Amino acid sequence: MFSRQLRSNLVKSIKMSRSSSTITPVQTANAPPPAASYSQAIKVNGFIYVSGQIPYTPQNKPLPGNPTIQEQAEQVIQNVSNILDASNSSLKHVVKANIFLTDMKNQFAEFNSVYGKYFNEHKPARSCVAVKELPLGVALEMEVVAIEKGETKL
Repeated sequence: MFSRQLRSNLVKSIKMSRSSSTITPVQTANAPPPAASYSQAIKVNGFIYVSGQIPYTPQNKPLPGNPTIQEQAEQVIQNVSNILDASNSSLKHVVKANIFLTDMKNQFAEFNSVYGKYFNEHKPARSCVAVKELPLGVALEMEVVAIEKGETKL
């Protein structure tokens, strides 16, 4: 009896919290526009889920010339930062980063040297995986999950 009532209350609580969630797309002109049917980021329940960012400028152009992995990493992190700024967040509020590289052996150290400049005191959880290829033939992509400024407990 008690177990059934507890389970019923728990189910009601979950349904109420789900129905009160607001999903808000984030769009900024300070990062490349989405190339397909997705948002630059989504805000929900104090979290910001940033879609994978590639080394393209806010004008949706690849970096000129033959950019190094460091230059590409700078652009990707700047894109992420600009999206987070538009979401009431920042790089200091990132809780998880996922990095995708097309050549782990030759790109990891270079990427990490740039990543470490931005995430040295605050070190979010992170995955870095090698992939065969990425959209538009780019060498790296980064997606993050962050919390909104002021959200210390969720």
